[in-house]
Amino acid sequence: MLSELLLRDYSPEDYERILLLWQETGLGGAQRGDSREVIERSIQMGGRFLVAETREGMLVGTSWITFDGRRLHLHHLSVAKSCRRRGIGHLLATESIRFARKKACQIKLEVHQSNQAAIGLYKKLGFQYLGDYDVYIIRRHQPEEH
Repeated sequence: MLSELLLRDYSPEDYERILLLWQETGLGGAQRGDSREVIERSIQMGGRFLVAETREGMLVGTSWITFDGRRLHLHHLSVAKSCRRRGIGHLLATESIRFARKKACQIKLEVHQSNQAAIGLYKKLGFQYLGDYDVYIIRRHQPEEH
């Protein structure tokens, strides 16, 4: 499968298919602030968004790398359920790490503790667990009343 795979940068025309993949894999969508505008702004700010697709044009994976000016963050490393365990996640992660090396930046990610397959991949690629951190988030800001 990997020899038949095309790894390329995001194009705005990919957005709807990306949302379908993320919906299938439970990773993202508009409810999490993953809009087309946010993706494109993150690329303009120095990030990168990779798409893996078959030669037939089936989108089978994503890797979204954002840049905050200090370090890179790997988000939504996602592989279609029907295409897992074929090296696509490894390919996307490796290219993401290569991008971080070129920028000479740390690369950080978050992964749910139940996702043992992803954790195994990340450890194999050199990511280290920072066991003394908890992650907190505000997903939706309410407009301020004046």
